[in-house]
Amino acid sequence: MTETGAEPRGYLRPLFFAAGCVFTAIGIAGVLLPLLPGTVFLILAAACFARSSRRLEHWLVTHPKLGPQVMAWRRTGAIATRVKAVAIASMAASYVLIWMSGAPLIARILSGAFLVGSAVFVATRPVPPPFPPEG
Repeated sequence: MTETGAEPRGYLRPLFFAAGCVFTAIGIAGVLLPLLPGTVFLILAAACFARSSRRLEHWLVTHPKLGPQVMAWRRTGAIATRVKAVAIASMAASYVLIWMSGAPLIARILSGAFLVGSAVFVATRPVPPPFPPEG
């Protein structure tokens, strides 16, 4: 069973698995690249794996580098300050590109509204407590 208590239909499991793999790859790239917010994609990957592969979900949430942010999100909905800053900066940069793209005005306005709402959501999440020292 999944964290929500409902098993996905059989035909959806491969889709959740594939999405989890894609989100994991993007999340790992986000860990390595300073402007790509990887944590969001790792959280999505863990949710997809919870519905398709217990083994990969366990690997992801217990991974020493990738897992702590996912577990902080699951426990308290917390997002680290650095991750918040990168996510909000990325949203702002995206909006600048959208505005400069020459998209129709309504698309620019709706994109801006969506990005502002997303930025407010990210900014208002709690900050996780410091992890206990290892050893």
